[in-house]
Amino acid sequence: MRYLAFLIIIFIAGVAFAAPKLKKVNITKEISILLPKDFTPMTDDDIAREYPATTRPLAAFTSPDKNIDFSLTQKRSTFRANDLDMLREFYKANLVETFTNIDFIRQEVTTINGQKFIVFEFVSRLADTRGASNLKPVNQYSIVQYTIIGNQLQIYTLHVPFQLKNDWQPVAREIMGSVKIKK
Repeated sequence: MRYLAFLIIIFIAGVAFAAPKLKKVNITKEISILLPKDFTPMTDDDIAREYPATTRPLAAFTSPDKNIDFSLTQKRSTFRANDLDMLREFYKANLVETFTNIDFIRQEVTTINGQKFIVFEFVSRLADTRGASNLKPVNQYSIVQYTIIGNQLQIYTLHVPFQLKNDWQPVAREIMGSVKIKK
């Protein structure tokens, strides 16, 4: 009987996180990506809260519970695509400065669907270091990819709460590996 109960628990746990079905999303005429079918575009309020930078994302999508986010930001760059190997260290230093603690899983320049990208996959911790705060640190699993098309830097990000990392890592890699840019 215990064996049967154990199998039922394992089955329920497996059903609770069945890999999400992905669908092709055309972000622009030139850019597409596979995203979970239940992801929806973020509202203006969501974008303002999640991405308070001066550069508004070109596209931002979120899961139904608003815990998992994908975004694409684009801005002018004086660098060219053949500068990505050199730029990897600059972008790495920027990430290290952004978070309280960061553990890189992957940091490389690689080709995805014919386009060269800088790829950082990491687990990060962001703590409020102002002293008087009692906010809990934010722990995330993320993949951030950079590429340059013409004079435009494109930054693709996917953020997942750390507690979902093991379930979402294969899906996140599939999503970020599906970026297609028509030239």
